[in-house]
Amino acid sequence: MSTESPKPAARRTRLTPEREAELYEAVLAILREVGYDALTMDAVATRTHASKATLYRQWKGKPELVAGALRHKKPIKLEEIDTGTLRGDLQAMVCEADDEQMEQDAALMRGLGHAIHANPDLHRALRELLIEPETRGLRAMLQRAVERGEVAADNPALEFVAHMMLGAFLSRPLFEDRPADAAYLVRYIDAVVLPALGR
Repeated sequence: MSTESPKPAARRTRLTPEREAELYEAVLAILREVGYDALTMDAVATRTHASKATLYRQWKGKPELVAGALRHKKPIKLEEIDTGTLRGDLQAMVCEADDEQMEQDAALMRGLGHAIHANPDLHRALRELLIEPETRGLRAMLQRAVERGEVAADNPALEFVAHMMLGAFLSRPLFEDRPADAAYLVRYIDAVVLPALGR
């Protein structure tokens, strides 16, 4: 029986925020150019002059790298928003990104639609790294509104706010062939979301 102690796990060298941002921007650029299926760790490594070993040390694989890039691209995290009113919070949620960026994001998400259904690992990574953190932030935002007395705690629409917002973001291009820009989303919040919440 060997008495050798196991080798210590390789330490993960932390990337600088600037280097991490550079890698994420490259991932998104390649994603727009060729789509998810054709995006490879080799292509990211070549584009960013990084080694594949570095990429795999930081991210488990392509799904986590793509999900991390999408999360990084968000101009504001929902958990950082607290204006003191529900309307102010919801408006801040949609007004931080400029309209050009929102159009790019919508195109990117439409392009990922098929890949999400065809790749369970991508679906899982997006849920864990992007959707669940944002959902927690939205739930906290709504809970503050309940605690302030703005929304009744038993309002059945509370559980559907995320669905409503995502629906507006994705459906306008389908119905009107126009992106869901900030002005449209603010109108939608006032006409649909707040009334559903009893505001």
